[in-house]
Amino acid sequence: MPTNSFENYPMTWKPSIDKTEKPIYQALAGQLEQDILTGVLLPGTKLPPQRELADYLDLNLSTISKAFKVCELKGLLSATVGSGTFVSYGALSNAYLLEDTKPKHLIEMGATLPDNASFEPLMLQLKSMLQETDYEKWFGYGRGGESHWQKDAAVKLIRRGGLETTVDHILFANGGQNAIVAAMASLCMPGDRIGVDQHTYPGLKTAAAMLSVQLVPIKTENYEMCPASFEYACKNENIKGIYLIPDYHNPTASFMSVENRKMIAAIAKKYNQFIIEDASYHLLNKEPLPAVASFAPEQVIYIASLSKSFAPGLRLAYAAVPSQFKEPISRALYNLNVSVSPLLAELAARTIVSNQFEALIEGHQEQTIRRNQLVNRYLADFTCLGAETGIFRWLLLPGKITGAEFEALAKQQGVQVFAAERFVVGNSCPERAVRVSVCAPETLEELERGLIILKRLLDSLI
Repeated sequence: MPTNSFENYPMTWKPSIDKTEKPIYQALAGQLEQDILTGVLLPGTKLPPQRELADYLDLNLSTISKAFKVCELKGLLSATVGSGTFVSYGALSNAYLLEDTKPKHLIEMGATLPDNASFEPLMLQLKSMLQETDYEKWFGYGRGGESHWQKDAAVKLIRRGGLETTVDHILFANGGQNAIVAAMASLCMPGDRIGVDQHTYPGLKTAAAMLSVQLVPIKTENYEMCPASFEYACKNENIKGIYLIPDYHNPTASFMSVENRKMIAAIAKKYNQFIIEDASYHLLNKEPLPAVASFAPEQVIYIASLSKSFAPGLRLAYAAVPSQFKEPISRALYNLNVSVSPLLAELAARTIVSNQFEALIEGHQEQTIRRNQLVNRYLADFTCLGAETGIFRWLLLPGKITGAEFEALAKQQGVQVFAAERFVVGNSCPERAVRVSVCAPETLEELERGLIILKRLLDSLI
């Protein structure tokens, strides 16, 4: 029997479970998940201490702990040392941003898509390749040992993004998301914990949930991961590594200072933490900052995706991987893909080696600057963070409206944007903000129509 009487005792959650249903911890976890998904327990709610709940339900403490752990690994709960367990703010948000079909009758300003300026040059390059007599070789399996010159091209592109590396560190992946999943799958076991920014890339959230890896939010200052908070997590949060987007951070569009890059790298070396550096956006910058990997080359898995600088359909990424991680990540990539497409690998390599990629990047930059000028004109009265070369912006909302509420309101008016709730991690409180994609609309005219709608909505909130 419970030690205490809970008849009039204030508890944020008083579950009622059938103890004949075995195992009990799964029944309790199911009840907890249901209460979160149906809104009985709201995001940010602090759950009763596990001992208190065990006493209330007349169960072993281990049963409660196992039930909580099941929900933690699903991303529904977030436990913080010294603070307790909370319902995650992102528990009810949809982190799968790329829908199966393009939203109809909506101006797409949600997905982070580059403009289509590079599509025609890539098409012409591809046509030229397919007219060669030995074109059949691009339709078989790709073999890493036969792609030395393609790795030279990868080194060239990575150098352009701010990192010096060599071919013996290069691995190919079918896009940045694929490389991130392979890195986590090879370096983490189910239940392991990695640190992330308080708002982070949703693809990392979905991958972590699939792999049962827990994401631990690390405090940010001025939209940069705080080195002191990272060191605290190394000492107290039992993390194995961190995930970073130093340039054009997704979703906040911020840049990590060179000083902080050096400090983060030094802490990773001190505590033997791995870093997954997502360099998807590095090439957008006219003068790239040095990569975090530059300061800790033996700790950092550096992932350079081509989807934001070349074309989203070019599913290829280059990973510069430290020697200590190369074999496990290589095996993970093999298990996920067997190989990358030889056709796409050759297309990308030829584009890079011919120096055509510099013209493509410059073309994207010019288009993006023109689009951001429109954004600045229409949203001049509001705080819209981001650089002129960035393909998305972080719009802070006036009044008291939440990001989720504004996303729904904008959708009703015909514009798709994504709320901060989709990006938030654990018990971090989401900003009242939305991510606005600058380059997703197909034309400047469509972008302008979307901005007019957003401005009207924002004006109504003042």
